[in-house]
Amino acid sequence: MRAITAPNRDAGVAGLILTDLPYPHAAENDVVVRVHAAGFTRGELDWPATWSDRAGRDRTPSVPGHEVSGVVAQLGFGTTGLTVGQRVFGSTDWARDGSLAEYVAVEARNLAPLPADVDHTVAAALPISGLTAWQGLFDHARLTSGQTVLIHGAAGAVGSIAVQLALEAGACVIGSGRSADRDTVRALGAHTFLDLEAGRLEDAGEVDVVFDVIGGDVLDRSAALVRPGGTLVTIAQPPTVRPKDGRALFFVVEPDRARLTDLVQRVRDGRLDVRVGAVLPLTEAAAAFAPEKRVSGRTIIRVAEE
Repeated sequence: MRAITAPNRDAGVAGLILTDLPYPHAAENDVVVRVHAAGFTRGELDWPATWSDRAGRDRTPSVPGHEVSGVVAQLGFGTTGLTVGQRVFGSTDWARDGSLAEYVAVEARNLAPLPADVDHTVAAALPISGLTAWQGLFDHARLTSGQTVLIHGAAGAVGSIAVQLALEAGACVIGSGRSADRDTVRALGAHTFLDLEAGRLEDAGEVDVVFDVIGGDVLDRSAALVRPGGTLVTIAQPPTVRPKDGRALFFVVEPDRARLTDLVQRVRDGRLDVRVGAVLPLTEAAAAFAPEKRVSGRTIIRVAEE
């Protein structure tokens, strides 16, 4: 099968190549998915799990990409709940080869059925961003109706979904971003846009929840905005500054089949818009990792047609 591989950690993005790899092995409780569309995170070549397995053993050359949409091609021993030929979508394990390939082996629990009326390119943009937004807002921050939430990076993959979910939950939403993001964030329905380039972070006032995807100085200064009893939650880095009389936490997204099923139903109902920008073939996936490429919406790799 063809796949994008990262054979050299020191080479970074420049080292990504399209090559041939053996067909993946389906372990117990795995399925092999014929990949139709794949999503990736540009920073994942910096993640330790990209280069070693769970036992710490080197696994280069590794295949990046951890969001997948496709069709079940094979069931591993003991796998239940899915069938060969079924449309599915979800996330791949951080410490195993990913989805920028024609086939990928995935734990069945990481996948959810994909309705026939949802395109694979949309489905591939949903798992990590959608689950991260949900888990950050509701599982960790416990956001409820009537509260105020400040969402940093509100025009991005995670932030744009978080804005929509928070609004549907009845929260007052402040979305932050660059000046160029203003129209996008307002179009998503955010009540207020906070310009991180031209404005002051402190202009947001007191909030019940801060959802951060940026880290650094923005994360540190956001702690002072959280009112007593509130929560600062981030996916960027462990927080070093905590709100007074509040909580601060860092988390990594977890697989959740039931929540994926709920999120894709929201897409079908028109209640959730997943912003897909460029759709590129597998032959252009390596170039898509380039950090200077800024696209409005997710870049998704189309591996095979329906």
